[in-house]
Amino acid sequence: MRKTFFISAITLILIVSVTYLAYAWGFFGHRLINKMAVYTLPPEIIGFYKANIEFIEEHAVDPDKRRYAVKNEAARHYIDVDRYGDHPFDSLPKYWGLAVEKYTEDTLMAHGIVPWHIDRMLQRLTKAFADKDYTKILRNSADLGHYIADAHVPLHCTKNYNGQLTNQNGIHAFWESRLPELFSQDYDFFTGKAKYIDKPIDYIWNIVRASYAAKDSVLLFERMLNEKFPSDQKYSYEQRGANMMKVYAYDYSEQYHKMLDGMVERRMKEAIISVGSFWYTAWVNAGMPNLKGIEKVTISEEEKKEMEREDKMWRTGKVLDSSGHSDE
Repeated sequence: MRKTFFISAITLILIVSVTYLAYAWGFFGHRLINKMAVYTLPPEIIGFYKANIEFIEEHAVDPDKRRYAVKNEAARHYIDVDRYGDHPFDSLPKYWGLAVEKYTEDTLMAHGIVPWHIDRMLQRLTKAFADKDYTKILRNSADLGHYIADAHVPLHCTKNYNGQLTNQNGIHAFWESRLPELFSQDYDFFTGKAKYIDKPIDYIWNIVRASYAAKDSVLLFERMLNEKFPSDQKYSYEQRGANMMKVYAYDYSEQYHKMLDGMVERRMKEAIISVGSFWYTAWVNAGMPNLKGIEKVTISEEEKKEMEREDKMWRTGKVLDSSGHSDE
């Protein structure tokens, strides 16, 4: 159990301060979402995914690591919907080609492309199933799960993604990483079974609409709480490994979580069923190849080298693509 405590100003001088960072749902949240999505799958494919669940879970965070190794990766994780006018969903074309024609690719990349990238990843996973390329099925499944989960986060759909425009810096990691870490053990993750998605593009944009609709509450409730909560009790420090980490205090987190009235749990559950449904849809669209009897997959040397390269770049701490959203 982590030991959490308040620290006086004098003691702080002795501490090496480490910023509390999160990417999307945080590593904890992304791994949990991918893992739970496996259990939504039908009998025809659940065996394959369960045999490789460790890979699906562990590599749920690869797209976040990839930001340290691949240019333009950042834009794949979000979309600043509010940069497209007062009625953005009336303005934004659902299809990539039409969106490029209307706004140019540079503009779209500058404001985030997560809905279109989810569609692209669905096509890649479908092809991997059709080719029976088991390594790519796993990698694309893990990646697709990540981007779908990102789209379920309200602060991934606004230019005020970290509260930087409303003096709420840090709210990004607070909502999507700190709260799930503290309270997800009490969430009910029963979501039912994955379903075939007839119109993936519409489904994707409905996810974005729901996230965008929730962003005002995410920001407003934290601002209201901050105004009445004792400022010297808002943060605490936790020992994590060899480092002392500054985090939102438990009491502050608990009150904010209650004000959100189940929002984090709902978005996580919706992410889980969405991920499972997209995996299932890709399999069906590929002609429902027989995956029964396929045991734990041995990852190809080529894919291993690529993952090792991304992991090495991530460990340097030097972000190759610093554009777009940053949770720092």
